[in-house]
Amino acid sequence: MDLSKNTVLKENYTFYVADGNGHVTTESSERGLFNRDTRFLKRYEWTMDKPLQTLVTHYPLPDRFEAHYAYIDGPSQMVGIRRTLELTPIFLHDVLLVENTSLDVQEIKLELHYGADFGDLFEARGWHKLQRSNLSVQTATDSARLGYIAEDGLEFAVTLKFLQPATEVTATRAIFDLKLKPAERFTLGVEVEIHNPLEPNLPSLYTYPEWRERVNVKLDNQHHQRVLDRAVEDLRALLLFTKDGPMPAAGIPWYVTAFGRDSMLTSYMTLPYYPDIAKGTLRYLAARQGTKHDDFHAEAPGKILHEVRYGELSRTNKVPFTTYYGTVDATMLFIMLLHRLYKTTNDFEIVKELQPNWEAALGWMQNDGDLDKDGFIEFKGAELGKGLGVQSWKDSNDSLSHADGRLAEGSIAVSEVQGYAYAAYLAVSEFYSASGNTEQTVLYQEKAETLKKKFHEVFWIEKMQTYAIALDGEKKRLEVHNSDAGHLLWTGIVPNDIAPKLVKTLMSETMWTGWGIRTLGKNEVRYNPVSYHNGSVWPHDTTLAAAGMVRYGFLEEAKRIREATFDLAASQGDSRLPELVAGYDRTTSPPVPYPVACRPQAWDAAALLYLLQIPKHPKRKPTPKPLTT
Repeated sequence: MDLSKNTVLKENYTFYVADGNGHVTTESSERGLFNRDTRFLKRYEWTMDKPLQTLVTHYPLPDRFEAHYAYIDGPSQMVGIRRTLELTPIFLHDVLLVENTSLDVQEIKLELHYGADFGDLFEARGWHKLQRSNLSVQTATDSARLGYIAEDGLEFAVTLKFLQPATEVTATRAIFDLKLKPAERFTLGVEVEIHNPLEPNLPSLYTYPEWRERVNVKLDNQHHQRVLDRAVEDLRALLLFTKDGPMPAAGIPWYVTAFGRDSMLTSYMTLPYYPDIAKGTLRYLAARQGTKHDDFHAEAPGKILHEVRYGELSRTNKVPFTTYYGTVDATMLFIMLLHRLYKTTNDFEIVKELQPNWEAALGWMQNDGDLDKDGFIEFKGAELGKGLGVQSWKDSNDSLSHADGRLAEGSIAVSEVQGYAYAAYLAVSEFYSASGNTEQTVLYQEKAETLKKKFHEVFWIEKMQTYAIALDGEKKRLEVHNSDAGHLLWTGIVPNDIAPKLVKTLMSETMWTGWGIRTLGKNEVRYNPVSYHNGSVWPHDTTLAAAGMVRYGFLEEAKRIREATFDLAASQGDSRLPELVAGYDRTTSPPVPYPVACRPQAWDAAALLYLLQIPKHPKRKPTPKPLTT
C-alpha cells in the first residue's frame, strides 16, 4: 500500500488511517481507527444510493480532515456533502453537511458502514492471527456499541453515537433516509468513542499555534517553507502524553508508541526547539530501564528499552513486545541525548536526577553489552518469531551481509554502535567532570580514546576508504559500502585525517543518489534499490551523516545534503519526508517510493529541523565542530 495516498489523523495514542477520500473500506488491513495497538474500527465508510465524487480533500491540521463530495448529474451538482473529521485522544467526530443544490426535491439514502475486530496491530501487519469469539453488538436508533472481551479478561468497546436518529441501525450499518427541498441543508453527526481499559489518556499539551511558535524560521524557498511547516505540525501530532512527560511516537501507522531509538533520535534532533520533549523521553525511558535478565523480553540490568506495546498479543505473551529491550544502541543513545540536553540548556539538575540511570547504562555497556569482553558492543539476535534478529537500526533480517552476500552470524558488533559508545563515554566523562569526580572523568576519557583507536584499527578498510558495517561472530569484517559510516562522523569516533576520505566515499557515485545516501552501496551483491535496508535511502540516516560532516568541517557537502533532503520532501504530494525512498539515482522525477513507508515518521520530521542548523552559505572550517546551535 502507498501510505502517501492515505488520510492519516492522530492525537496522543489514537490514530485514524483511511483512504484518500476519508473512508475505511474492507479492502485494506492496514487502515482503521487504532488506540494503543488495538484496532477499534476495521471499517468506517459512507455510501450513498447515488454516485458520489470526491471534489476536494484538505488537512488543515494533523488531527482534522475536510472533504467535499458531490452527486453530479449532467453539468451541475445536485447534492453536495461537506464533511469534517476531527480526532481527539478518545473521540472521532464526524460531521456531514448535506445540501440540495438542485432545483428539484432530492431523496437520498446515506449509509454508514462500520465494523470492529479489535485486532492487534501485529495482526493488521499480517504477523499473527487470533480467533476471536467474545465479540458483541448492541444497537439503538441513535447508537451502535461494538464490544470485545480479550483473552486476558479486559473489555474493549467502541460506541458510535448518531446525533440524529437513523432510519435503521444494524450490527454493520446505519441508514439515514433524507428528503431535501431545493436549497435545504441537513447536518448528520457521528461521535465515535473509544473505550480502552488500559492506561488513561492524559490531557494533550501544546496547541498547534504555540507549538509552531517555537520554530520561528523563515526560508527563502517557499516549497521548503511548506515542508518545514508540515514537519513542525507532524512533530506535534506524533507526541504521546505520559505521566513522565511528552515524548514522540516513532511513526504512523506501525509505530504509534514509545520507541527507544526513534524517540531519542527525534528528541536529539529537535533540540534546542523542544527541550521538554527530550526531558519527557529520558524520564519515560529511565522509569522503564532494565533491572533483571529476561531473555524473552531481551531485558538486562541498565538496558534501555526498544519499544512498548499494549496489544492483546503482547499482553498475553504471544509476542515479547509488552516492554521489549531488543536493541543494541538505545542505551548509548540515552546517554548521548542526556548530554545534548545538558549542553543545550545548561541544566545539570536533569543530569543529577538521572545519574542512577546513566550509571546503570554504563554498567550494561561494560557488562552485558560487551558479550565477549573485547571492548566492542555486540548483540545476539533473537530466533525467528521470538523478537528481532538484527537489533541495530537496520533491523531487517537481511541487512548485515558480507561482500559475497552471506549474512552475518553469531554475536555481531555493528559499526555505528561503537561510535555511540565512544560518544557516551565522553559524555559521562563530562558529567563526572562537572560533578568534580576527577578519577571517573579520566577513566571514561581513556575508555573513549582506547575504543576510538581500536575501532579504527579493526573496522577501517583502506582499499574501500570506508569502515566495515560490522564484525560477525568470528570477528570477520563485513566489507561492504554502507551508510552507517556516516553515523561515525556524527559521533566523532573517526580520526581527523580519515574524515576527508570517508566523506568522499559517502558522497561518491556508489553511495550518493542525489536524494540521499544509500544504505548499501550500489555495487554490492545484496544491493536492491527498493529494499528496506539494502540500498534504499533513509532521510534521517543521511541527516546524521550531514551532521557528522559539519562536525569535521565539510560544510559544502552538508549543505548539499540539506538542500536535497528538503527537495525530497517538497517532491511529495503531502510535503512530508517518507520513512525511506528507493535508492535510484535522482532524475527530474520524484524519487521512487518504498511501498509501505511510514508517513509521517518522527525522526524524518525532526531531521528537517536538525538540518536547519547547517549554515546557508558555508565555508570550509579547518577544525572539527559539533552540529549545535
